[in-house]
Amino acid sequence: MSHARRHTTKAPAVDEAAADEGPLPADPATRPAYQKYDVSVRKSRIDGFGAFAAEDIPPHRKIGEIRGESISVAEARRRAAGRQRIMIVEVSTRKAIDASQSQDPMRFTNHSCRPNARLSIRDGRIEFYALRAIAPGDEITVNYGETHHEGTLACRCGAPGCAGWL
Repeated sequence: MSHARRHTTKAPAVDEAAADEGPLPADPATRPAYQKYDVSVRKSRIDGFGAFAAEDIPPHRKIGEIRGESISVAEARRRAAGRQRIMIVEVSTRKAIDASQSQDPMRFTNHSCRPNARLSIRDGRIEFYALRAIAPGDEITVNYGETHHEGTLACRCGAPGCAGWL
């Protein structure tokens, strides 16, 4: 990740009620402009729920974003303390985004040691880009990088060469 900022991300929280509402509509005319490809949310073999491609996603293309409540980094760390699953990303040394109430399907993106996408912080936005072609049905994953777990949470990605810890 080109931004060496501490990201307070972990496998996204399992919010059963929000997940039951389903993903954003598949119709490009009704999904937000920042959600470039159709993504569905369903149970993940990695952890809880995951974000899955619902259409072909070409390599190096923006998949979408997650949006949420803008909070201070101090508040983000307070909210993350003692929790295994959070949906908070520090976007600068002073600002974080808490996506726990967001309807954006990318908030369910799980970690993998061999991801098919990358998370990028750009102008305070949390964006996701495909590293390679992603086929319909493939789970979209990113490498979380540094997390609030500081190497104490077992990684469940199952990828060859898995680092073992987040």
